[in-house]
Amino acid sequence: MDDMLKEFVVEALDLATNVEEHLLSLERNPGDMNTLNAVFRSFHTIKGGAGFMNLTAMVSACHLTENLFDALRTGQVAVTPEAIEAALEASGFVADQLTALNNGVPPEQLSTMPKSLETMLTDAIESKGVSKKSAEPAANPAKAPAPAPAAPVAAAVTAALAAPAQEQNDNVDWEAYYRAVTPPGTLPEVKAAPVFESAPMPASVREETEAVKTSLSNADIKQNAPVKEESIRIDAVKLNVLLEVAGESVQAANQAAVLLEKLGQFKFEGQAAPLMAALTETLTRASRYSTELQRATLATRMQPVGRLFQKFPRLVRELARDLGKDVDLNITGAETEVDRVVVDSLYDPLVHMLRNALDHGIETSEERLIANKSPRATISLKAWQEASSVMIEVSDDGKGMDAQRLRDKAISKGLINSHDARTDDEAFQLVFLPGFSTKEVASSVSGRGVGMDVVKTAVERHRGAIRIASELGKGTTFLIRLPIELSIVPTMVVRTDGASLALPMATVQRVVELPETFESVGGQPVLRDLGRPLPIKSLGKTLGYSPSSERVGIVIAAPNPYILSVDSVDGTADLVIKPLTCISTPGITGTARSAEGELVLVISLSFLIDGCKVRELMTN
Repeated sequence: MDDMLKEFVVEALDLATNVEEHLLSLERNPGDMNTLNAVFRSFHTIKGGAGFMNLTAMVSACHLTENLFDALRTGQVAVTPEAIEAALEASGFVADQLTALNNGVPPEQLSTMPKSLETMLTDAIESKGVSKKSAEPAANPAKAPAPAPAAPVAAAVTAALAAPAQEQNDNVDWEAYYRAVTPPGTLPEVKAAPVFESAPMPASVREETEAVKTSLSNADIKQNAPVKEESIRIDAVKLNVLLEVAGESVQAANQAAVLLEKLGQFKFEGQAAPLMAALTETLTRASRYSTELQRATLATRMQPVGRLFQKFPRLVRELARDLGKDVDLNITGAETEVDRVVVDSLYDPLVHMLRNALDHGIETSEERLIANKSPRATISLKAWQEASSVMIEVSDDGKGMDAQRLRDKAISKGLINSHDARTDDEAFQLVFLPGFSTKEVASSVSGRGVGMDVVKTAVERHRGAIRIASELGKGTTFLIRLPIELSIVPTMVVRTDGASLALPMATVQRVVELPETFESVGGQPVLRDLGRPLPIKSLGKTLGYSPSSERVGIVIAAPNPYILSVDSVDGTADLVIKPLTCISTPGITGTARSAEGELVLVISLSFLIDGCKVRELMTN
């Protein structure tokens, strides 16, 4: 894909996504003129770029939709559900074409505009007043003339660009189109064709013509003006390389600082003393600049989750309609920023969770009325920052989960033993087991037991954790915790059996001293912390290290809090994490280098939140 086409696709995809959001807003507020005008402008802009790139199917779809919204905003056609549905279909078709181009499909291999879409748009346009459809008898459909808006868009496009009158020509004059959008002086001049008197143009065409004339008349002024670039696009691979180099520079600066500190223990005299002072000052500046470089590079990868959230209103709307349910999707915290890699990887997990809420959680309107609930259900999608983590919550006001039913289902499928998942919280987590589903018959939406397993795997891949809270008859909440930055993680570095390990600070509450002996509850050692008895779990024993004297405890913030015992705490550090790619070790999410250059194993966030449990699935 050449650079011009790539630039068009990126910008048009943003416009197409915004169009979908506007259309769903318009469905709730049909009289919003600002939204009507915004949709009209978006399709008009996409049409212009698509025409320049010779994407005829996209031009046709955008032109018909543009005609529809011109009629809607001038009041010739009412904003009806049929009009919104037609516009959504057109938006989807345009987005599919742009996605195909973005995935490397050559323009000449793109599909043509479906006849059904053309018919939907035409019917929506002709719903005004006394339409051609109602004025002419339809006794013989085979001989009925084609509706005017569905005809080839050549005449309207050519007229909009002030090209010579060619009513008899059914093909778009692409040369005239190309010249209209190209600044003067960049193409050889051609002899102008004579302009003939013609009938008055429609308002929409006249508006386009005036806009093009104004643009072309000012072209010579704009051509000489300096271009002010507010932003540039950078290839993600290049950005990742830059981030990795910045991380390594910070690591090297930290190691140099440690070496300098060790050198400071020696006495330097004579000429060595000022050299040592200069070296200290230079390394201090290098460390500060490398840290600033790393932070600035990380900031370029941060994106608001709203870029992801805005894709879901239409998905919820269409799936709810297919399931015969009445549902509202409320979105808050769309401005919350998170690493671009996280944003890109969260789409599939959130789709699974929304589908799960719609199919399993939300009742039908009749069932909700019987339960004294509003017939219209609500699904909430929220995001916010909490310390060094971003929290994403998907909640519904549906029927909730039955913990006992989940246990019975998991036992019947052979996924757990009868003594497992004793608490409700543990029972709720069973939905993440591979092959688990409460549906007896699989449908096109759910029931195969793979969706929620995918969710947990995707979240943990990015060093995150997911938990479920539910109340029978009230609803269910899924809470995802992810690091805001993937490459750098604030950690507490500890030791056990001589090994250096790092715990994500997101789970660390405080450090306590452990006594020689402990109370015992059910054979489990416990320690009272702030008046509450907390179980004590050995980090070394859990990970398979040799037994050692662990006299330091770390209170872990989890749904069921506990104390993790270690040999010692070396302090805190922002570590550059390298994920494990060749092996998979329970409880370990990656490796890092300490300031002294020592290899550090990074403990998984989800492993700590789950209580340092390594679940072994039963086999039949």
